[in-house]
Amino acid sequence: MPQLSVLLPLTGLLFLLSSVLGSEVSVPYPVTCTTRGADLTQDTVVVLCPPQCTQWRMSVFGTGVYAAVSSICGAAVHRGILGPAGGPVRVHRLQGRHNYISSYAHGIHSQALSHWTASFSLTSRWNNFEPINVPQELISETSTTALPAAARPVKKLLKKPSVKKALAGGNKDCQMDIAMVIDSSSNIGQRRFNLQKNFIAKLAAMLRVGPIGPHIGLIQASDSPRTEFLLTNYTQPKELLFAIKELAYLGGDSNTGKAIMHTAETFFSQENGGRRGHPRVMMVLIDGWPSDDLDQAAMLARESGINVFLVSVAKPAPEELSMVRDKDFMKKAVCKDNGFFSYPIPSWFSTTKHIRPLIQRLCSLDGLLCSKTCYNSVNIGFLIDGSSSVGDGNFQLVLEFLAGIARSFEISDVGAHIGAVQFTYEQRLEFGLSDYSNKDDAINALRRISYMSGGTSTGSAISYTTQNLFRRTGPGRNFLIVVTDGQSYDDVRGPAMAAHKQGITIFSVGVAWAPLDDLKAMSSEPKDSHTFFTREFSGLSEFIPLVVRGICKDFTENN
Repeated sequence: MPQLSVLLPLTGLLFLLSSVLGSEVSVPYPVTCTTRGADLTQDTVVVLCPPQCTQWRMSVFGTGVYAAVSSICGAAVHRGILGPAGGPVRVHRLQGRHNYISSYAHGIHSQALSHWTASFSLTSRWNNFEPINVPQELISETSTTALPAAARPVKKLLKKPSVKKALAGGNKDCQMDIAMVIDSSSNIGQRRFNLQKNFIAKLAAMLRVGPIGPHIGLIQASDSPRTEFLLTNYTQPKELLFAIKELAYLGGDSNTGKAIMHTAETFFSQENGGRRGHPRVMMVLIDGWPSDDLDQAAMLARESGINVFLVSVAKPAPEELSMVRDKDFMKKAVCKDNGFFSYPIPSWFSTTKHIRPLIQRLCSLDGLLCSKTCYNSVNIGFLIDGSSSVGDGNFQLVLEFLAGIARSFEISDVGAHIGAVQFTYEQRLEFGLSDYSNKDDAINALRRISYMSGGTSTGSAISYTTQNLFRRTGPGRNFLIVVTDGQSYDDVRGPAMAAHKQGITIFSVGVAWAPLDDLKAMSSEPKDSHTFFTREFSGLSEFIPLVVRGICKDFTENN
């Protein structure tokens, strides 16, 4: 038995510890009634709940220990530590667990949940050691014997199916940023709105969101558009499905044009979670017909590189056509009026069979015509003269020139690609088109190329690059930038002509003693706009905007 003299200092220590912990956050952090545990990043934080939260619809999952998807203030009311006047509550972040208990307490009905990735518990602000009391009226008895994930035997954890692990990152074959614009007008009504929610939930589940898969955000179209969540708010399937389930019906007019304009203007920005180089897709669902015009909004979307799909459910009946202000709204709204971007569905009661075909369209990289700008669709090869006449200092100026060109493009897994070959009498593949999946890494690799020094065989280098750098790419979007400072010891016409026939557009950039005849023999038609020459290596930087503009002009004309 411990002596009283030992217990007294311990009691004092606990009191001191409690005092210190109680002063961690002197000013409570204000939250809304619907702020979730998952929205907080600190392990322990004091939040300030507003008054009258019981008048809000708050989702709560669990009893005592709550799933992180729960409303903090709703859980605090359920827990019995928050009244109608609101007030401060201390939130403790915990590990995920299995089987959250459903119960009814203090006017709040919490729901059961099989498992979630993170949890939290609550105490009043002034008591860090308050025990958790389970409400007497338990709704779900089957979950009361479950253990937290951390307490489960290690062997059990290791036996979880590996398929889920493999899919955790998302669908790598559909790395799109997708904005879903749904109909929340009075025209659709509450019942069909719920059917619409079920449809997009199934669609989202099959798309398989994830950090390296598609990202999904959602906007409701009504009198005014309302952004419900951004592209990066929910990157795990279960969280996304809960967010869709919690959507509230708005009512009002079907101002689809306003919603498209709102989405095109800001939704895909990097500040709002848009990923550089990833195709932008906007899927617009509409029940019947819109209340406003779509022309200007659709034009902005197209100019912004956004692929607008229009899913029209229950199209106007013949007797309703007189009420439709623009009978061609579907043709005007979509990215391109070619049948690919328009998807009619007869009824909300028959949407399930359309999910897979629609996903195939949304994830079809080759079909997303509005995404295909020169900046995110080209393959650019740099063929770099490393001969002795260049010199190490000038070689660095060449690399900076090429880095300036590369910097203009959106380099990524699904965007533009660059690769480099250096040549003397020999050829060296410095890096391939698919070796680097982001701009910074690609440009750093370009700048790290070491100078070879040797002779000049430009013709052989063009043949090598054609066969080794562009061997797995399709025609129409392949560009080769040849930089050389002198006469080639071999023929350049034959290899250049073979490259042209393979669909590779060549820009020739000559410096110092490079013969103009050789440069024009290598370059694509028209020769004048694909051939550049400067006496000094320092003059190369002036060609950067001209070469970039030339690549984009060629790409646009060929695609």
